[in-house]
Amino acid sequence: MTNNGPKFHFYAWRGGPKFWASTQRYPDDPAFFAALAEAVKLPQVKQSYMTATMVDDFLSSPHMPRGARSQADYRLWGLRFAEAFKDDPAKMFEEPEARAEVNEWRKAWAHSPRQYDYSGTVVTRILNWAWKEAGKLRVHYCGGFSKVYEVDRSLIVWTTAFIETVIAKAPDWVCRLLVAACETGLPVGDLIRLSRAHIEDTQKGRRIVIRTNKRNQMAIIPVTQAMAEVIDATPEGRDLILTNTNGKPLTEHRASEGLRQWRDKAGLTPAALGYDLRLQDARGTAATRLLNLDMSLRQIATIMGWSLKHASAVIEHYAMVSPAETDEVLEKLDAAKKAAKKDEM
Repeated sequence: MTNNGPKFHFYAWRGGPKFWASTQRYPDDPAFFAALAEAVKLPQVKQSYMTATMVDDFLSSPHMPRGARSQADYRLWGLRFAEAFKDDPAKMFEEPEARAEVNEWRKAWAHSPRQYDYSGTVVTRILNWAWKEAGKLRVHYCGGFSKVYEVDRSLIVWTTAFIETVIAKAPDWVCRLLVAACETGLPVGDLIRLSRAHIEDTQKGRRIVIRTNKRNQMAIIPVTQAMAEVIDATPEGRDLILTNTNGKPLTEHRASEGLRQWRDKAGLTPAALGYDLRLQDARGTAATRLLNLDMSLRQIATIMGWSLKHASAVIEHYAMVSPAETDEVLEKLDAAKKAAKKDEM
């Protein structure tokens, strides 16, 4: 929307050259009719590349998202976009004014911030493809839309149900990666270098002792039962605990992207959940697992690099979104809070 209202673009014929732009839907300026008369004299050679055709080409291209759910979401929004601009050539998006027109179209979903943002994401993806991959556009002005739907990532966690949903579909290396992240709370960069050398025996079991990359601090993490199963299932002769399917080291990108792909295949897409569930979001789950091992809030906060208040809030949120564990987690959290308060006295 411009200060003078929406702007209308006029073409000599469908797919023909643009000859006028105005804030009036039905211009009455004599210059408009003169420009129209001149425009229709032009030879109608090749029809322009239309927006609807551009959308169809993108939807059938290998640049579509891989997950079935994501593909369905992109198809839904792509077809809505194509219907709204079906009479317009794709080249209209090479003009700065097109951004206002797209935003005007998106207002139909202003009541739902998540849908409003997602519509802009799909439009940008399609136009980026037409520009950078297909070479159909020289440039476009519909990128970098401001997000109105924001999520506090500190309160996003992998619930037991989410973990089980992914494990039911994903290959073994992805399952091991997800379990390790949820049982240790280690950042991705530390997870992928976790080795047998970081595992130590204790009087009651085992622990992980690793100097973290980000803070260069020593993290000492008890080995939970689920993490013990991951460690014990590591093939003999292999030093790294987590690898790709061929036993080769993982990169941070491959680890995060691999989980994202299988998360989408399991139906846990951003469109389905309303937020983007990532590998690093396993830290809140890990904090709860460590609480179940009777670690103090102070110990958990130290491992995670959190304040006591934040550690408590994250664990409490986990309990609320994981009904099967709510009572037990809240009881342990209450005891841990009392212990922490007593230590401060």
